[in-house]
Amino acid sequence: MIEALLQAATPTGAGWAAFVEAGVRLGIPLVLAALGEMVSERAGVLNIGLEGSIIAGALGGALGALATGSAGVGVVAGGAAGVLVGLAFAIPVVWLNTDQIITGTAVTLLGLGGTAAIYSSRFGATGTQLTLPTLEPIAIPLLSGIPVLGPAFFDLAPTAYLTFALAPLLAWFLFRTEWGLEVRAVGEDPDAAAAAGLPVRRLRLAAALFGTLLAGLAGAHLALAYAGTFAENMSAGRGFIAIAVVVLGRWRPWAVLFAGLFFGAASALQFLLQTLGWDVGYQLFLALPYILTLAALGGWIGRSRAPAALGLPWPRRH
Repeated sequence: MIEALLQAATPTGAGWAAFVEAGVRLGIPLVLAALGEMVSERAGVLNIGLEGSIIAGALGGALGALATGSAGVGVVAGGAAGVLVGLAFAIPVVWLNTDQIITGTAVTLLGLGGTAAIYSSRFGATGTQLTLPTLEPIAIPLLSGIPVLGPAFFDLAPTAYLTFALAPLLAWFLFRTEWGLEVRAVGEDPDAAAAAGLPVRRLRLAAALFGTLLAGLAGAHLALAYAGTFAENMSAGRGFIAIAVVVLGRWRPWAVLFAGLFFGAASALQFLLQTLGWDVGYQLFLALPYILTLAALGGWIGRSRAPAALGLPWPRRH
């Protein structure tokens, strides 16, 4: 009897493969947005408005792909839309020294409300189900045939491969180049950086806009590779989760990559447990990824240190 129950509660090989694939699919947009936010925070800019850039990227990607029939053009349009919304955050914060939290919150509301208004005006008050050109997966020969891991990591949309490539590229940029050192310097001590002749405001602006570019690409990935459509509020809090992923990843590219995939796996775990027939309220399954992430944050937060000037205006008010 006990052996039968254990066998029923154990995923099959196909179940594990589906779980890993779902975890990667759910984690990719988080990683993409979190890598951009990590660069922004390394420069001292905390972008709470990341959610606005993600949803703008999703709508921009959908409209671009719909207008041209090309998912590739849609991705470019999504990145541009993310930056456009990002300008509404970065310019007041960097050049006018507005409060980063308040400005970011306003930009999030702007992004969510603005995309809903544009969507309604374009497709009617009740909206419509869009069918978009999608980014087709590209299978890597031989590697995509590896059991369990192959379909999850080597049969993905181009934006997913871009996400995996960005982690080592940003690690090299931040810790092996002069520009990366300058970005980290303005995030640690902008006064000292300015005294050394660094253009603090320009570096912060560039880092913040780079973060919104990746957030826009994450939104375009959601619409064109993950869902194949656009819906109001489809970002579903991913901007805020991406900020938590940056903290969980301790502001380091490789760790941010794994932290984002961890959250994706935690989200996929709820589907795996439901398929096993566990007699538990669905609300617990929905809360599971957030519970696991909070537990991970609780275990790691004491060992990490944020950039010293994160969230602080420059020049400082007196």
